[in-house]
Amino acid sequence: MKKEHLSSKEEIRRDPLSHRWVIVAPDRAQRPQETGQDQGADGSYPDCPFCEGHEQATPSEIWARRAAGSRPDGPGWTVRVVPNRYPALTSSGQVHRSQSGLFKKIQGAGAHEVVIESPHHHESLADADLLQIQYVLEAYRDRIRSLYQDAGLRYVQVFKNHKLPAGASLQHPHSQLIATPMLPQNIELKLKAALRHFERTHTCLMCEILGQERASQQRIIREHRGFISFAPFASRFPFEVTIAPLRHTWDFIEMPDEKLEILAFLLKDVLLRLKLAAADPPYNYFLSTAPNLRAMRSKPKQEDSLKAALHWHLEILPRQTAVAGFEWGSGFYINSRTPEEAARILRETQGLS
Repeated sequence: MKKEHLSSKEEIRRDPLSHRWVIVAPDRAQRPQETGQDQGADGSYPDCPFCEGHEQATPSEIWARRAAGSRPDGPGWTVRVVPNRYPALTSSGQVHRSQSGLFKKIQGAGAHEVVIESPHHHESLADADLLQIQYVLEAYRDRIRSLYQDAGLRYVQVFKNHKLPAGASLQHPHSQLIATPMLPQNIELKLKAALRHFERTHTCLMCEILGQERASQQRIIREHRGFISFAPFASRFPFEVTIAPLRHTWDFIEMPDEKLEILAFLLKDVLLRLKLAAADPPYNYFLSTAPNLRAMRSKPKQEDSLKAALHWHLEILPRQTAVAGFEWGSGFYINSRTPEEAARILRETQGLS
């Protein structure tokens, strides 16, 4: 192990009891916690850094969908991606690993970006037009592709916190990406389960799940042009929804624009149903996709197994109930609504036509 090198404020520390990695990021304590923006006389929100016209309040954009002739870091954009001003992780250009007895940590590896989903302060994805949502999905795809050029980054977690109770510090619609030099524990568990199933059956676990869900129809919400939304059999929260492609696709970054257009339709459809059926609940969503093969250093046969076993999907978790002591202590979740009932209610709620 290399000697400790204080190359960045952020550290990733491993818990020796659970092998869970924890990001220690002191700068996160400085991020603003919005309790309600004051609206100006002209209807604008002068203190919001994400509103159009306030581009100088954020770091310089690294990706954008813009009107022809508009300039970077100025008005005229539809979706912008910028580095997070209060990052959980940043890169120093070199990964530093250190260990003192049982205590391991990593510094200098990672990235944290914000996807500003709309120029408008209150335009949620449920209300946005389909092209706007497609651009958000394109931002996810393109930024994962770019970050995976760094062989030191193993995974990019895309996630969204909708509303303050779900962890959003600002109300303006946005989502985030965090790149890490190791697989997050939840992703590693899914990967191992998928590979074990493939080794036993030579089939994709998610493909089999989708086949069984389609056969029963109890938890299906909607199918649309090769994509499906459903309430998972072991949903952790009321109205939890998973969206996945019906055709086996192991990596989200393989999605062409025409597929993202279809995914945008189904994502808006689900979010609109949730808004109407569950009173626009706070929610988190996150993308489960493939790790960075360049960082995995897998052999060709191992890569073939990964591509055959993994199947990307998007999970949406409404936060109508709190995670409390039993859940934290045991890892169990208590769901007060059956997935079958939740799927029925969402099916019967008007979505997109």
